[in-house]
Amino acid sequence: MSNDHIILAAGDARATVDAGNGGRLASVTLAGTELLRQGPRYGCFPMVPWCGRIRDGRFRDGATVHQMPLNSPPHAIHGTARDGAWRTARVTEDEAVITYDLVEPWPHPGRVTQVFALTPDSLTLTMAVETYADSFPAQIGWHPWFNRSVEGADAVLDFAAAWQEERGDDHLPTGNRLDPKPGPWDDCFGMPDGVDVTVTWPERLELKVTSPEQWVVVYDEQEAAVCVEPQTGPPNGLNTAPRLVTPLEPLEATTTWRWRRL
Repeated sequence: MSNDHIILAAGDARATVDAGNGGRLASVTLAGTELLRQGPRYGCFPMVPWCGRIRDGRFRDGATVHQMPLNSPPHAIHGTARDGAWRTARVTEDEAVITYDLVEPWPHPGRVTQVFALTPDSLTLTMAVETYADSFPAQIGWHPWFNRSVEGADAVLDFAAAWQEERGDDHLPTGNRLDPKPGPWDDCFGMPDGVDVTVTWPERLELKVTSPEQWVVVYDEQEAAVCVEPQTGPPNGLNTAPRLVTPLEPLEATTTWRWRRL
């Protein structure tokens, strides 16, 4: 095991953390069956210090307007930490802790910590953003690419959201809330009681994605994968629903994937 590639084991479950490639989960297998789309851009990557798109790459922090690189023109997307190398802080057989120091182009110093905890029937991801200097707005989220096809069965998504954020032509929420519409989706949903989405590969496997957070983006417009992305706020949330990281109060979030054979 290299310092960058951390392999966790619990029962017949295995999880590979690629700290050097954006602190992402590179693989999750159950008795050898891969759940995540493979490739350096896929797996499951952390979205931090923001989730989804920022309109025109700009966000306001008090009286200051910051410009982020337009890596999804005309917007900035999915934060900066997925492009950096994370450091390994602690590893046991079934748990890993990795850290990342926020650097330019993000304008504020801060540290992100991710914890991966594996059991035979679940994986819990925890992330925190902390600062010892100025307070700043931030978001936390995860972007898993679950294989659409597992053992010859295609994924079926099931969830009950309180609302769907209306998506504008620029792919950002307009601020209007709609009754949830049928897919396919590249949309943000509100779940005030916490994220709860079930991915089922019929007669093969059931995977429940849960989180105490109230926002989830569901993306299933790609042939190879489906994405269920719990996050601490909606896309463009640095502008519309900022969560503040302060020296006394970090921003923390968690999500759990729980699976069972059918």
